[in-house]
Amino acid sequence: MPRARVEGASDIDAQLASFLTRRLSGFDNRELRSAFGSFMTGVTIVTTTGVDGGPRGFTANSFTSVSLEPPLLMICIGKQAASMETFRRARGFAVNILSEAQKDTSVLFASKRHDKFEAASWRPGPFGNPLIEGSAAWFDCARYQVIDAGDHIILMGHIEAFSYSDANPLGYARGHYITLGLEQAAVNAASSASRTVVGAILENDNRLVLLPDPSRPSGLALPEVGRLGPSGSASQLHDLLQREGLDATLGFLFAVFENPGTREQCIYYRGEALLHARGRTVLADFEDIPWDRLPDEATRSMLRRYAAERKIGRFKVYSGDHRQGTVKAVD
Repeated sequence: MPRARVEGASDIDAQLASFLTRRLSGFDNRELRSAFGSFMTGVTIVTTTGVDGGPRGFTANSFTSVSLEPPLLMICIGKQAASMETFRRARGFAVNILSEAQKDTSVLFASKRHDKFEAASWRPGPFGNPLIEGSAAWFDCARYQVIDAGDHIILMGHIEAFSYSDANPLGYARGHYITLGLEQAAVNAASSASRTVVGAILENDNRLVLLPDPSRPSGLALPEVGRLGPSGSASQLHDLLQREGLDATLGFLFAVFENPGTREQCIYYRGEALLHARGRTVLADFEDIPWDRLPDEATRSMLRRYAAERKIGRFKVYSGDHRQGTVKAVD
């Protein structure tokens, strides 16, 4: 069971609450939320049992470990959440870290459906809190401390039991799900090729970043390495971007395919770029991409898919060749 509180803890709590509830004037809440979203996290489902004995749960990515001795963790729940009072008064709660196969479960518990637990597979944990089957890990906790924190409360739990597996965890960043195992498998498939091109689909101020194609007068290409000469790598691509005055974040894998015209295996990432020096960079509006100046049909096909997925804000990972392959949803 939880250990006794240390002397002076109430003063620390008061200082922490004062800091967390301090208002920061002039911030746009949507922009602040977007900034928070730049930090990639895992995805959890936090569960407890209500006073009526029924299970309660919600999806959260505001989870962190706190201490090994004593074993503590914490999660946050918004004060406007329908189940906030249930969690605040509960004797404990469980944190279920979702695996990459549990995106649908995450969506289910993020919804307002009243039959979440009827639609999910779960069981009571050793301390009595619901555990979601198939999770990458779970922690069954007793309530240790509740802290008021602005428009949220922080629930700190004392870990009474836990378990984990080798399943890859589900990731989340910038409003999208990330499956690490899928991306690693695609990269491994490309690593067996005798020659690899590594490139990026980058945006600067909602425009596509292009560079002159050294192999064709007046031609344009995506930033890439390995097309001419030895195979490329991610580090070489970073070096190229820096030489071109681009500070880029290669956020996620977008496509892995074989170019039948060149027999090269191609790996392309997607991300954002800051332009420190215009140099040779060409910025194209997505409604006016110079298709005829791009190097080949493989590049055009990939960019058409990117433009279509960009419109709906749901990107996927493609693996195959420029004619056919598999598309895996990752967000």
